[in-house]
Amino acid sequence: MSVISLPGRRESAIIAISLMTWLVVTALCVGFRPEHTYIALFLALMLFINNSTRRLVVALLPFVVFGISYDWMNIVPNYEVNPVDIRGLYESEKELFGITTAAGVVTPNEFFAIHSSKFMDFMAGVFYLCWVPVPILFGIWLYFNRQYKVYLHFALVFLFVNLLGFTYYYIHPAAPPWYVASHGFEFLLGTPGEVAGLGKFDEMTGLGIFHGLYSRNSNVFAALPSLHAAYMLIAFIYSLKANCSWWLRGLFAVICLGIWFTAVYTSHHYIIDVLMGIGCTLLGFVIFEYVLMKLPAFARFINNYIGYISSKRS
Repeated sequence: MSVISLPGRRESAIIAISLMTWLVVTALCVGFRPEHTYIALFLALMLFINNSTRRLVVALLPFVVFGISYDWMNIVPNYEVNPVDIRGLYESEKELFGITTAAGVVTPNEFFAIHSSKFMDFMAGVFYLCWVPVPILFGIWLYFNRQYKVYLHFALVFLFVNLLGFTYYYIHPAAPPWYVASHGFEFLLGTPGEVAGLGKFDEMTGLGIFHGLYSRNSNVFAALPSLHAAYMLIAFIYSLKANCSWWLRGLFAVICLGIWFTAVYTSHHYIIDVLMGIGCTLLGFVIFEYVLMKLPAFARFINNYIGYISSKRS
């Protein structure tokens, strides 16, 4: 049975300062929501219960930092940093991947908007529901399966790829296909997120999942690269390094391909966005595994991190 084991003064101070900094910055610059309180209380509780729960939270920090980073992008919207690419990306997609029809050349998104099916509308929703939950569940499984090294590399590459993608969002803000379909090529400040083709899944099931998710999305001009295309690819890559069944790797491959197709099918991304997301993933993986891990100081940090989260549990 686990026993209560409080952190030392130094750890307690770090925990308290970190939580307070996050809450204060979020409240002042983003806007405080009830879930912020729930998350803070949960993290504090887990950090102070005992060594086992504390190591779990430390292990999950890459995902926590990912969530905070995504939320904090609202502090300075990317369209305030650089002009939004609306027409240029659309024309490039049409030039590279345009489909010739009787009405002229259309983008793949426009083609699928006309040629859709109920089966694909349903499967699109199923694939997109796997976007974040499956990679995170895979990471948790790796941790509890005691594959600590694979877990930590996976979690940190997941975070690193996100940070690369977030950085590019500010360098090159870009509108998604649904924006062009709904608003044309004019930049409209304050445009809310849109469910686009995923609305058909909500209508079909009556669940309203995607309407709830995208109605709160304030990061509209972050289509390039597609991080939807990245997450399952990261999970698939590390499933090849993990000790897991072949069927799990096969399932990840199917979900990954399904998400890539769905991104285009539902007009959330251009093919260019998806290819950029894949490229961002491969770049992040290579930099982490074959550049950063070759640096002695970084490798020592990672080894110490692994040692901390893999300590014998109380």
